[in-house]
Amino acid sequence: MPAAPVLTVQMFGLVDSRPTQAALRFFKERRAIVTFVDLRRKPIAAGELRRFVERLGAAALLDTDSRRYKDLGLGYMRLGDDEIAERLLANNELLRLPLLRFGNAFTAGPADATWKTWLSAPPK
Repeated sequence: MPAAPVLTVQMFGLVDSRPTQAALRFFKERRAIVTFVDLRRKPIAAGELRRFVERLGAAALLDTDSRRYKDLGLGYMRLGDDEIAERLLANNELLRLPLLRFGNAFTAGPADATWKTWLSAPPK
């Protein structure tokens, strides 16, 4: 009987972020391989962020519940995708974490239902 394919995901997050910890636990419990990038040690590259923006839209990556979002008064501003992406690159605290990539599939924030579909389907 052939071995089950091993799921490998790339995760961007912060070690002390509750949603990131939950995502790490989710994949560890399912024996998936996680390539984790701690955004405090290595900020997300512009090209990598651009891929997330292309797939999900910049607004989906913006954590509107974060303290930093409120402190900067971004709720009162009308920003385009390019402006949001610039702010996300400049300030990791504005990102909705964790950011995950599995092949050509992307998620921002907790997305257990989507992750479960990744476990049952090969990467595209």
